[in-house]
Amino acid sequence: MVMPDEKLSTALIIAAAGNSSRMGAGVDKQFVMLAGKPVLWHTVNAFAPLPQIRQMLVTVSPGNADRVSALLQQMGVGIPWQVVAGGAERQDSVRNALELVSPSVELVMVHDGARPFVEPACVLKSMQAAAETGAAVVAVPVKDTIKLADAAGGVKQTLDRSSLWQVQTPQTFRRELLLKAHEQANVAGVVATDDAALVEWAGGSVNLVRGSYYNFKVTTPEDLVLAEAVAAERSCRRMQRVGFGYDVHQFVAGRPLMLGGIEVPHDRGLEGHSDADVLLHAISDALLGAAGLGDIGKHFPDTDPRYKGISSLLLLREVCRKLNEAGYKTQNLDAVIAAQEPKLAHYIARMNETIAAALDISVAQVNVKATTTERLGFVGRKEGIAAQAVVMIG
Repeated sequence: MVMPDEKLSTALIIAAAGNSSRMGAGVDKQFVMLAGKPVLWHTVNAFAPLPQIRQMLVTVSPGNADRVSALLQQMGVGIPWQVVAGGAERQDSVRNALELVSPSVELVMVHDGARPFVEPACVLKSMQAAAETGAAVVAVPVKDTIKLADAAGGVKQTLDRSSLWQVQTPQTFRRELLLKAHEQANVAGVVATDDAALVEWAGGSVNLVRGSYYNFKVTTPEDLVLAEAVAAERSCRRMQRVGFGYDVHQFVAGRPLMLGGIEVPHDRGLEGHSDADVLLHAISDALLGAAGLGDIGKHFPDTDPRYKGISSLLLLREVCRKLNEAGYKTQNLDAVIAAQEPKLAHYIARMNETIAAALDISVAQVNVKATTTERLGFVGRKEGIAAQAVVMIG
């Protein structure tokens, strides 16, 4: 069973090559400090939890290439990245990056380097819409009355606000569609203010995805004041969170024994609607609990035939996706399997590796242990296996 969004391999272009004349800070806006970190740090960090992002290209002015490279190295970004020299116009910078996008990715997403507060859920909606329709831009309804003026400042027309949207980024496209639009515009000498306008000019259809008013561009000193307030609020909301999970399954004949995403040789397996991987169930519950997202039964009920016999590794990957969508990533995981039999020491390393891969974290962040109950209780009587897990997310 393939979970939603797993197929949406995406290249991310972060446009950060513009000048910062309106900021007036004597430094390019992507390096202006926000909550103790450069604005660009926050922007990149917003995409870090998303496994769909397979490639990241950051466009920069030539004088900033070394500084941006040093920042990305310091961050330890898990996404393969490349710093790309920008051009005279934003459009030129994006085109330079497009030429380096891997042909293996399905989608290309363009995001402003000075929009540090984009939500992962919004990013995923943009990906999904672009995969379905070809092109999607994040936008919010205009809140103010908009008037069309003449050159002298006189009002020519009051526009109907109900049909007006303020366009943001990310803007996401099928790779071939965006590449073709840029190539045609380059030949024709057409310059547009954003990539969606180029696709529209080239005859493509663009769809709107509802964004957030928090996803504003930090361009002026007033924006920076608001950004500091948002960053402070998010710091409180995005605190480190801890979750605990517990599960138990009884032995049954005629099933393979699945533990930690691998098959362990034994004369009996565990009973359950899925493959009954008791360890992965405990871990999934811990992750969902830490994020305040309920438990595994809420998301994958044993009354749903879609999950009959399903691999719990697929379910764990889906839990990981849900965490990423909510803006969280697993920081570390500690778990224990209580089993009188079989002996599990030989399989722990493979379990750690399998779980780490499913959660898109390093093996060093996963620690699975095994113990017996000294022949006490249902585990000691060899009636089943129990597992407990503690996780930290942030």
